[in-house]
Amino acid sequence: MDLNLYKNLERNVEGVFINVHPIQRGGVLTPEARKALLEFGDGYSVCDYCFESRVDLVQKPPVRNLVHDIAEFLNMDDVRFTAGCRHAKWAAMHMACEPGDSVVVDSLAHYTSYLAAEANRLKVFEVPHSGYPEFRIEPEGYATKFEEVEKKTGSLPTMAVLTHVDYRYGNIADAAGVGKICKEYGVPFLLNTAYSSGIMPVDGKRLGVDFLCGSGHKSWAASAPIGILATTYEWSQQIFDKSSIRGEWSGRGFTKKEVALFGCAPVFGAPLITLMASFPAVVERVRHWDEEVENARYLARQLERIEGFHLMGVRPAEHTMMNFETLPLHEVAEEHKKRGYFLYHELKKRKIMGLHPGMSKNFKINTYGLSRKQVEYVARAFIDIAKENNIPVEEE
Repeated sequence: MDLNLYKNLERNVEGVFINVHPIQRGGVLTPEARKALLEFGDGYSVCDYCFESRVDLVQKPPVRNLVHDIAEFLNMDDVRFTAGCRHAKWAAMHMACEPGDSVVVDSLAHYTSYLAAEANRLKVFEVPHSGYPEFRIEPEGYATKFEEVEKKTGSLPTMAVLTHVDYRYGNIADAAGVGKICKEYGVPFLLNTAYSSGIMPVDGKRLGVDFLCGSGHKSWAASAPIGILATTYEWSQQIFDKSSIRGEWSGRGFTKKEVALFGCAPVFGAPLITLMASFPAVVERVRHWDEEVENARYLARQLERIEGFHLMGVRPAEHTMMNFETLPLHEVAEEHKKRGYFLYHELKKRKIMGLHPGMSKNFKINTYGLSRKQVEYVARAFIDIAKENNIPVEEE
């Protein structure tokens, strides 16, 4: 084997390229988190002063304070850290549902919502979206689906799952509307905020949420893998139920360990510490969400000057992650020697990274955290590429 392959690893993205990757912008570390990452990079680095057998109870560094402060920030009652948003969804389903139960999900849900249900042996029923070009999820679809599930199975679903911001079009679903319907039917409500909490204001109780799942590395300026599972007093004891098992021979027990979190979930010391170090900046940055959305809308307006470029999803853009249909680029790609990869290479020449290599018919892009000057540069790059390939561009 060639061990030299693993030496001197470098990424060379931040500070060199403008990164518009759709799933990375909200996870870019703050300077404080980068410094803390070096300090706590060793394995089990937050466990120096663990006296209560669970890292969420550690007081130095102040993990226990962070638990309470994140709960307050999300307007929920209790919080734990998980191995990503997907683990949070799995844990909530595992502790609130029984195998064979039904769960209703939006049809734009991330694949891990389906897999979390499958791993818990749940039946999945989908709320349809409105289709091209807006792909809306209407809250009333949940009421319709609840009644359909009851008619088919004899009982209401055990849980409703909604993706607050879908990863395909960046639409912001009417979570408060779904929460209201869930309360009327008495169906517990799980909100996936992987692309919302941490970058935009999210108030769990105002939205009627029972379980709120978030992604530290997608939206809280933290290193992967780290997720957030928040819940209410009504569900806290059940979701964070403690171990009762005893060793048949040894009699060993682990009564402080929480079952769905494998006892002490955030053994990921470094990701947790980056989440903590970025938290003050996260609290501040969600207050500027409107400015972020305006930057995204500026880019959308500029790109739609290019003939055949269309923003998909709800208009105007509601989120900084957007999906554009770009059929003229696809026509260029069919004649280009680099085929669909030509767009990736054209952008890379201009020091822009993040679009999926090979995509030309449509692409996702995210402007979160970019300066207005950087967004303007990205817009000009696309317009220049269009003009160089004889795609008409409307004058301003």
